Amino acid sequence: MRYIRVGAGSAYWGDMLDPAVELAEKGNVQYLAFDHLAELTLAILQRMKRRDSSRGYIPDIVPWMKALLPLTSKKGVKILTNAGGANPVQAGLEVIKVARDLRLTGFKVGIVEGDDILHRLEDIRALGWKFTNLDTGEEDIESIQDRIVSANVYIGADELVKALEEEADVVVAGRCSDNALYVAPIMHEFGWQFDHPAYVDKIAAAITVGHIVECTLGCTGGMSNLWPVVENSHRIGFPIAEVYENGDAVITKVEDSGGMVCEWTVKEHLLYEVHDPANYIMPDGIADFTTLTIMEESPNRVRIRGVKGKPRPDTLKVCIGYEDGFIGEGLIFFPWPQALDKARWAEKWLRNRIEYTGAQFQELRIDYVGINMLAGETAKWPENGNGMNEVGLRVVARTRTYKEADAIRREVTHLWLAGPIGTSFGVPFTPRPVVALWPTLVPREMVKTTSFVMEVM
Repeated sequence: MRYIRVGAGSAYWGDMLDPAVELAEKGNVQYLAFDHLAELTLAILQRMKRRDSSRGYIPDIVPWMKALLPLTSKKGVKILTNAGGANPVQAGLEVIKVARDLRLTGFKVGIVEGDDILHRLEDIRALGWKFTNLDTGEEDIESIQDRIVSANVYIGADELVKALEEEADVVVAGRCSDNALYVAPIMHEFGWQFDHPAYVDKIAAAITVGHIVECTLGCTGGMSNLWPVVENSHRIGFPIAEVYENGDAVITKVEDSGGMVCEWTVKEHLLYEVHDPANYIMPDGIADFTTLTIMEESPNRVRIRGVKGKPRPDTLKVCIGYEDGFIGEGLIFFPWPQALDKARWAEKWLRNRIEYTGAQFQELRIDYVGINMLAGETAKWPENGNGMNEVGLRVVARTRTYKEADAIRREVTHLWLAGPIGTSFGVPFTPRPVVALWPTLVPREMVKTTSFVMEVM
């Protein structure tokens, strides 16, 4: 039966490059997909673009293309990426520059646009639509209207498929869904259509496969309960999805690469970032993870089959980013003896100092590093904390202004001299702006995506 192999080249902005190069060299893949975006990444990129109109894309795309194109162009491997971020056109031009420097005549780069609806928010609202906050239930965006810096829709594979149909060697998109980067080549190769009921389950299978592999090492031994037995994780291999025309798939990796693919690493990532396994809603369709079977058919080969699904939803998710004040932060450490007593004394000193000086904040959090920084209220405190070698104190405050954030930061630094003997301090943090997330929905018909292809002549 006909199948294709799609490699997962990146899970986030800053992911490792060498496993992606390994996929291009040894993975026998036809496609490489690179996810670089998190929920709030677009807000950061929009701010970059505001300062400089030639920025706003993921800068990794340039060194990544320099390393990969000499390999992929020879082997005919096509690349799909959402590294276009807030500026897909400029990102595409950067890829063209790399291809031109490599003298890849006839090389084609597809650009997908339309996810950015920042300039269209008011027009959509004028049509009667309300951008209800999915987390808080707040009915619309009046309270943040003057602080919005980004509004990007999670678009699907439609235009990515069109770019592949126009023989693009690299497809650069903005905020498409993570798994759309995998759905697109699968649909393109097998000719599956969104509007045909016979392909609903198969597209759901493609969505499921994309979900499993899009976090790269997340299904090859990273982020895993199996971490004690994962071998050679320092050179961990990124996953390959071997997808068959009937919708079955095998998750694997490059032979002899580090890490592991087994039934449990796949199951772990299948449930990652999932609220309702029976309704995994994506722009390309809705997958039901409760119907599938997962079987380890040989070492580092796990077969997935039997995915059921539903047609595409009528609405698409939108992440609206808005300015929400500043963060002031400090980190200090206290040594043995009486490390925990010193940290508790320092917390009391800080609270008294803040009250005395009148420093303003909207929210203040003080965590004990090594005790409750990760576990929070559920943490079990040591019976003899003063036997600990060291305890850290992390102080973080959310404020309305930079000046207020800086005041909180400075109070923490004062503990260097005002604190108990042995208090240690690293390089002080700089106050940083906060971009908050307003998750919401928009009708699919109100989002107009387009694509075009550029060629190196």
